[in-house]
Formats: sequence, C-alpha cells, structure tokens
Amino acid sequence: MDTLPQGDEKVRAVRAMFDTIAPRYDLVNRVMTFGLDRGWRRRTVAALGLPPGSSVADVACGTGDLCRDLGDAGLRPVGFDLSAGMLRAATVTAPLAQADAMRLPVADHVLDGVVSGFALRNFAALPPFFAELARVVRPGGRIALLDVARPKYAVLRWGHGLYFGKAVPLIGGVLSDGAAYRYLPRSVSYLPTPTVMLAQLESVGFEDITRRLLTGGITQLITATRAGAP
Repeated sequence: MDTLPQGDEKVRAVRAMFDTIAPRYDLVNRVMTFGLDRGWRRRTVAALGLPPGSSVADVACGTGDLCRDLGDAGLRPVGFDLSAGMLRAATVTAPLAQADAMRLPVADHVLDGVVSGFALRNFAALPPFFAELARVVRPGGRIALLDVARPKYAVLRWGHGLYFGKAVPLIGGVLSDGAAYRYLPRSVSYLPTPTVMLAQLESVGFEDITRRLLTGGITQLITATRAGAP
C-alpha cells in the first residue's frame, strides 16, 4: 500500500491488508510495542468506568485482544471487524461478527459502551463513525478510543518518528508483510487534530470528553459519555 487510499478504495485496501497480516498480527504487535500494548488496552477498559455485566462492543476488534480484556474485567464484550481474516485468527470466546464500523448490526442505544483500539485512522471517515457510536450507545454510556499519537516534546517526537517510520516497517517486513507496516506509520496522517476529533464527538452527542496521552505521548486515549439521562 504505497499510496494512501480514500473512501471506498480505502475500505477495500484496509480489509485486504488486515486479511493478509492476520496470522502474525498479535506477534508483530507484541514485538513492535515491546509488550506495552497490553497495558494500553487495560487502561482503555478501565477508562470506561462501567460496572460488571455491562455490554460493550469492540469495534475493529481484530483478533479479539480487547474483547479478552473486557471479559477479564467482568464486562460482556462483543466484537466487530471488517476483516474476515482477523476474525478467523481470533482465539477469544466472546461473540464476534464481520461488520463495517459505519453500519454496526446493533439496535439504537442498546450498548453500555464501545471501545476501539488503533483503528480510527483505518476507518473510511471519522464523523460517520462517531455518529454511529452515538446511535448504538445508550444515554450515559461510555466510549474509550485508543490510537497512536505524536509526542508533545521535540526529542520524544524525533525518537518516536524514527522508530515508527523506520524500525516498525523493518520489523513488519521480517515478521509479516512489509507493505502493510509501511502503511502503518503513514496512516497517522488520516487522523485530524485532537481539537477537531473532540469537536466531532461533541457534535454528535458526546460530553465529558477527555484525551489522555500515554507512554510519553506515543498513544492517545479518548473517552466520552453519551449525553442524555441514563
């Protein structure tokens, strides 16, 4: 994937890419994040602040890591992903289904929460995805969205840029598919500025919106509450 596709072309390209890398996806994640991804996912689940038994969808669930963490926290997870290959590689017991994030097979306002891990930049567009979250989450429900970020401080930003732009494609090329992991660092350009993202969430009906930087600012965790009386 040498150019960054848009619209329907992006949907097709992203689905094909994840079908290709699914068999070794978890291994590459552990290696390239030095295992930090486990802690980021646990932070994401904890940030929901939902009681045990709450129903939570993991959108772009991949092989189901976040679903497993949701279950470990006593929540009731269900996973959705565009890639059939990723779903086939999953080993979790949570119910999983193939679905487009823009058209989730879920009734209005029935979920207590939604999580998503490192997927925002892979969706066709963020405003319709955020609107879909507002549709499926009940008033008072919570969302927690985890993704990459650029560190605030110049030295950290330089080091992270070097690792993300040079080392990650090399690791991905050795362990999996080089083209896919060349796309990964470049896909950050799909993300709007934090100010724009938070405003987009507010515009579709979320409140108490916060953005936290994790691990020196290399990842970001956005949380929000669906407006309206619970």
